[in-house]
Amino acid sequence: MNARPGFTQANLLLVFLLELGALAALGYAASTASAATAARVALGVTVPVVAAALWGLFAAPRARFRLPAARLAVKVLVFGSAGLGLVLSGHATSGITFVAVVLLNALALRLAPPREQSVPTPGVPARGVA
Repeated sequence: MNARPGFTQANLLLVFLLELGALAALGYAASTASAATAARVALGVTVPVVAAALWGLFAAPRARFRLPAARLAVKVLVFGSAGLGLVLSGHATSGITFVAVVLLNALALRLAPPREQSVPTPGVPARGVA
């Protein structure tokens, strides 16, 4: 049994919020590029959509392609680009803080005890099965 289920659940919630924050930061940073207004709008929409598509394909819990190296690469790319984008758009403290929270959260999840997997007992019907 997990000794600290609340701690793990809170960190998983933080992961989700960081993922949303990364998409927002990417959109913001892309929209502040020194380009024409139409290009900034296009970048502000396209960059987070591409990041979300890559995340869905390689880094999401139910990703279509379950390749550990690709998962790590996409996470580093998305979170790192979000932090760098904030720094380059004039929000250095926010960018550095964002990346630091991502790293601390990843470390906390790595050090947390593994989630308990329910193993069916032979001869005992599963819950809800009559």
